[in-house]
Amino acid sequence: MNTKKLAGVVLLAGASLMMLAGCGGGDSSSGGSSSASKNEITFWNPFVGADGDNMKKLIDDYNKTNPEYKVKNVSLKESDMYTKIPTVVNSGKNIPDLNIVHAERIKQYKDNDMLVTYDDALKDYPDIKGENYVAEAWNLGEIDGARYSVPLDIHSWGVYYNKELLDKYLPTALDDNIITFDEVEEIGKKAEADGIRGLGITWAKPNFLSLFAQEGGQLTEDGTAPTLDTEATRKAIQRYADMYKEKITTRDGEDPAQLFLSGKMVLYPEGIWMRNQVKEAKFDWGLTNSPQLSNDLSQAVNWASSHQFVMFKNKDRSEEKTKGIMEFLNWVRTNSLEWAKAGQNPATLDLLNNKEYTDMEQSLFTSTPEEQATLKIFDYKYNGYVAEYLDAHALDVVFGKMTVDDFATGMQKEVADKVAKDSSNK
Repeated sequence: MNTKKLAGVVLLAGASLMMLAGCGGGDSSSGGSSSASKNEITFWNPFVGADGDNMKKLIDDYNKTNPEYKVKNVSLKESDMYTKIPTVVNSGKNIPDLNIVHAERIKQYKDNDMLVTYDDALKDYPDIKGENYVAEAWNLGEIDGARYSVPLDIHSWGVYYNKELLDKYLPTALDDNIITFDEVEEIGKKAEADGIRGLGITWAKPNFLSLFAQEGGQLTEDGTAPTLDTEATRKAIQRYADMYKEKITTRDGEDPAQLFLSGKMVLYPEGIWMRNQVKEAKFDWGLTNSPQLSNDLSQAVNWASSHQFVMFKNKDRSEEKTKGIMEFLNWVRTNSLEWAKAGQNPATLDLLNNKEYTDMEQSLFTSTPEEQATLKIFDYKYNGYVAEYLDAHALDVVFGKMTVDDFATGMQKEVADKVAKDSSNK
């Protein structure tokens, strides 16, 4: 592979994605060569937080089935893993047999000729197919007619709510299981009079992108050039700035998580992976769709991402080991409850027949085809650059420290410049 191409991947890997809380922390295991054991699958993943315990348990359960190829779990800090990937692929040494990556990275890995397709391997595993997975998670793995990934999950963004406070300020809000922005404003104005926050200002990227898509925005039209200096961008960020100005939201410097858990905030936008933290609250709570412009579920957009199994090019990965990998993926498809216990939504539809899973709050997002259709993965291959800009500047607009116009034009310029630089390195 061209070294300049790899340099571009390293650059994108450095873009701040602020992904899952469970993807932080230190290494739980050291890496290993794919040839270290003829009967061992080296599996790299970014699960080093609480979810790492769930993944370890899942792998231990699989290994107890005495497969021909056991799985060696190597959990790495997310930023370290994404830095190591191009380095090991370029060197041809210590390449993992199997890897979890976030969905947003797959297109760039494919374009840089780093991935092996699953097309041949899937021929002997007819149950690993689109009909058995959430469509949004499955479909993004197919690029240019070839399959480059198999989904583990589809993790999404929603709104946790304090049932007692919601009943007090707007008891009809969830009659349709959707809280609209008009309802958010009504709740916030009533709550503010009691010193209660209406809506938490949390991670900017999923909040912005969900509303951006509802406004008709697209990150790109041709797959490469960004389309960010648009009316959709301005409307989406302006709405949050207006809510802040009207004191509907938490204030600059406040901790939304602490306010929600202490019963002083009604609505807490967060990822489904926060379920294990939220369940420690001493009050009744629920989880529903992200705030929407309309109460029509067919128009709803919930930001989502997905952890996906990929195989990087590796001359040492034998056909037998590839078959061992497929055996593991096929087992995961019908044995993902442990991963759901981490607060995730496994991408397999097999769990919809499991009451323990369907009783979990996050299962709302996979419970029906209509809810599944609300899930949107923003798989623009330069999504990392968009995320980096949003993380750095979106809250400045919300808190009145930056104008909406400067935000929109600045995002377009910064992302376009980085895309151009990346392209020139190829």
